[in-house]
Amino acid sequence: MIKSFRHKGLAELYNRGKTKKIGADLLKRVQRRLNALRDASILEDLSVPGFDFHPLQGEPKRYSIHVNGPWCMVFEWTAMGEAVRIDLVQYH
Repeated sequence: MIKSFRHKGLAELYNRGKTKKIGADLLKRVQRRLNALRDASILEDLSVPGFDFHPLQGEPKRYSIHVNGPWCMVFEWTAMGEAVRIDLVQYH
C-alpha cells in the first residue's frame, strides 16, 4: 500500500493517472512500479525481475527499485506494510 510521496510528479501520476513532472520515456515503467508498490503487502512482493529491488544503507532504512538508466524509485517501508516517502531519484 502507498501512504505518502516525496516526489510531486509521482503523487500526481498515482492520484490522477498523468503528470508532466516525469519524462514521457519513464512514465510506463514508473506506473508499473507504483502499481507494484500499491499491491505489495510484504517487501518480498517487490522482488520482480527488472526491478533490481534492494535495500539502501543508512538510516532511515530505505529501499530502491530500478526504473530506467540512472533513475530509481526509493522509499521507506513501515511495519504496517506501507510504502512511504516515495521519491524518484537519478543516481549518477
